[in-house]
Amino acid sequence: MIHTQQGLIQLQSLDLDAKVRMSQERIRAWYDYFDGDVYVAFSGGKDSTVLLHLVRSIYPNVPAVFHDTGVEFPEIREFVRTFENVVRTKPKKTFRQVIEEYGYPLVSKRVAQYVHEAGGCESMRHLRTTGIKKDGTFSPKSRISTCWQRLIDAPFKVSDQCCKVLKHRPSEVYEKITGQHGYVGTMASDSEQRALTWKRFGCNAFDAKQPVSKPLSFWTEADIWKFIRAHGIKTSNIYDMGYSRTGCIFCGFGVHMSSPNRFQLLQETHPKLWEYAMKPWSEGGLGMAEPLEFIGVEVRSQMRLFKAGLLDGEANEGIER
Repeated sequence: MIHTQQGLIQLQSLDLDAKVRMSQERIRAWYDYFDGDVYVAFSGGKDSTVLLHLVRSIYPNVPAVFHDTGVEFPEIREFVRTFENVVRTKPKKTFRQVIEEYGYPLVSKRVAQYVHEAGGCESMRHLRTTGIKKDGTFSPKSRISTCWQRLIDAPFKVSDQCCKVLKHRPSEVYEKITGQHGYVGTMASDSEQRALTWKRFGCNAFDAKQPVSKPLSFWTEADIWKFIRAHGIKTSNIYDMGYSRTGCIFCGFGVHMSSPNRFQLLQETHPKLWEYAMKPWSEGGLGMAEPLEFIGVEVRSQMRLFKAGLLDGEANEGIER
């Protein structure tokens, strides 16, 4: 079946009741195809909470799997503990070990991957800086944007490996041991890559290398919150602290695109975690101040800067006194 951008737009424009019915159909199809050997990937975030509600409203005994990366918000970990039948997995390496071996997760998964590859050999550096392949053809999507090419020679390493090491590999091990196949609560609206994946496989990727079901693919952020309110579903109180997304606390993907960013907010809500993130590597911290400031990200809370008298004029506008 061919999945197109127009088809995705049409699905996303449906009313919520229609989307719920379609998602339930995909949930049942996945369950039947694998004879009930399925699970829900449960991060504790709002999207996977809605997905778990939908799946268990049909199949109450389906297990949830929480990939405990060690870098989730404490509020998320507490929230997950309130659910029954949750299996926890742990990665073989810590986030700090991943940074040390591979590099920091910065900008986006694709940019971080390309920067990491560009440091491997001269031919990859040429491809990632020019977009010109070995056969002489030009591939714009193979090239790192000009503004981020400076990361190749940065005084620190950059990589996309954290997600693979902390989440994907534990997921693969769990599926290999149990023979189960997962439901995941991601949406095509989350990113360009997830939209492309939907166009290739649809919601139920039976033929993927690692088969996965994404029955919420055509939902939107607004749909998630509308469903939560309509059904009185509890979510983690991390959302009450100003976070629109949860995920790994110290993730640098997309951090340059929001203001205030997650690290500025982190200093206000979890100052000890912020201090650990910014503390120099030599002192046992993650040393994230340098790479974040290198890409132009302010890591200190605007409120704290204001109180310290380090903001003035127009910079003070919009800050609550």
